[in-house]
Amino acid sequence: MYDAVKHFSLSGKVALVTGAARGLGAETALALANAGAKVMLSDILVADAQATAASIRAAGGEAQAVHHDVSSEADWERAIDATIETFGGLDVLVNNAGIEKAALLTEASLDDFRRLYEINVGGVFLGLKHAARAMRPGGAAGRGGSIVNLSSVAGLVGVPTLSGYCASKGAVRLISKAAAVEFAKLGYGIRVNTVHPGIVKTEMGVNVVRGLVAAGLAPDEASSDAYVQSMHPLGYGHPQDVASAVLYLASEASRWSTGSEIVIDGGLTAN
Repeated sequence: MYDAVKHFSLSGKVALVTGAARGLGAETALALANAGAKVMLSDILVADAQATAASIRAAGGEAQAVHHDVSSEADWERAIDATIETFGGLDVLVNNAGIEKAALLTEASLDDFRRLYEINVGGVFLGLKHAARAMRPGGAAGRGGSIVNLSSVAGLVGVPTLSGYCASKGAVRLISKAAAVEFAKLGYGIRVNTVHPGIVKTEMGVNVVRGLVAAGLAPDEASSDAYVQSMHPLGYGHPQDVASAVLYLASEASRWSTGSEIVIDGGLTAN
């Protein structure tokens, strides 16, 4: 008989979650730890990441934190080495770290656009590159695994004031598909999938609401918030909703999924 609960377990697995100091990343790290994984939390906000790791340990899980700028190749090498040295392997990478910058397209700066790509796309590229080197046969971990990249509904549909962010998240969607096919054909045993959240009331979600006001597309923050919430037929989601999708893709329950995408948006893209 198929044991569904067993296939969602991450017991004996090691995970690295980027951008894990707070918000979606912190909630994802907690979910993976609750499922039995040993978790390395990485972030430039290392003190906050350490506090989140401490809360996981206090709840009986295994977690540590490391400083990590995802736009730095050297930092990627250090973060992956630290994960393997601390926990003895690497089975799951969650590329969660990202930034957004709200601006009308005609007012957006090229520097901001480049920075979005440097973090949101370059960080995922480097994560795929160095995690695959470690996870593939003969690598420092060498037992395959799952890579989950956080894209966004903004990688599927257009959102006013978020042209650069939309472009970067669309790129995350397609680099993930390319890596999924490549890794499968090379026999790496590494699956690559994406999660596309709607607007969750984290700090980044609040910035979307405020960005509409700043751009003159809403009269005030309350009106903007009501509008953004109305875009989701089920209302705003919670970080736990996104973390649950990541947990599925990280686990053996999704062993036949690669190059796929899960949309967690309360019905936004169904409108």
